[in-house]
Amino acid sequence: MTRGLILLVLLLIPWIPIGDPIHYVLRLATMLMLYMVLALGLNVVTGFIGYLDLGYVGFYAIGAYTSALLSGYNDIPYLIVFFVVILHGCLWGILRGIPTLGLTGDYFAIVTFGFSELIVLIIRNEVWLTRGPMGITGIKGPSMFGYTLSRDWEFFYLILFILTLAIVIIKRMENSRIGRAMAAIRDDEVAAEACGIDARRYKMLAFALSASFGAAAGSFYAHWLGVAHPDMFHFWESILILCIIIIGGMGSVSGIILGALVLIPTTELLRAALLALSQWGTSAGITFISPDIVNARYLIFGIILVLMMRLRPDGLKR
Repeated sequence: MTRGLILLVLLLIPWIPIGDPIHYVLRLATMLMLYMVLALGLNVVTGFIGYLDLGYVGFYAIGAYTSALLSGYNDIPYLIVFFVVILHGCLWGILRGIPTLGLTGDYFAIVTFGFSELIVLIIRNEVWLTRGPMGITGIKGPSMFGYTLSRDWEFFYLILFILTLAIVIIKRMENSRIGRAMAAIRDDEVAAEACGIDARRYKMLAFALSASFGAAAGSFYAHWLGVAHPDMFHFWESILILCIIIIGGMGSVSGIILGALVLIPTTELLRAALLALSQWGTSAGITFISPDIVNARYLIFGIILVLMMRLRPDGLKR
């Protein structure tokens, strides 16, 4: 009953009669659900099998550029592009997983960080394919059944559908034999293998599934903004997604949704407040308040993250 009511409210959001601000509300809600999809994908590795992944933004970038190249240059229908992007994400998840199967802890985190940085470097330098620092512009909206999405409410419904599908997949997996096997690996990998669980197989499945979620989100992001650029995929994005999981509660679907509801609007509010402060400081001639103060929100999130790990390590939901 509660879930049906929440879904009904979400479906009615684009029709709230608040005039021009509805465009801002829709874009913020769309961004919020996009990060929920990303956090659900990262949670498969970080929450379900307990591996710290610092390079998730790499799959985000792979999905965005794959979709941009297929749709922008070849006019392939979006449904086909979307499935190709998912398969491409799975492939890269497996390719990254093969050399990292024997790694744990800090070593795994370092390798994943290096992977994402390598992907961004390739995107920035392989001009013949990705146009490098110029990025790919003019990406059309998703085209389905002869209709091209272009308005805010259309993208809102598309990401709502993707998010709903992601939640259904994750919940069914969590309550299945696969989810229980992953939980056993997270709690004690040696004991899980002693009980007959093929840890390598389930870890590889987690890597592939997680990567496919990131790629799917990247595909949507590229079509929504109409551009794919290397600067869109900074390391900070991986940290922000990880913060959502930690604040909400690792391994909890509802916790991730709660974490995104807390963190993403807070990010937007802090950005707007610090931007207004920097503009006031410039007009008032106060030299120590520069436009760079907007980046202070990263420091604030660092403090929030430290406090969460210290005072509520299991997240808000637990």
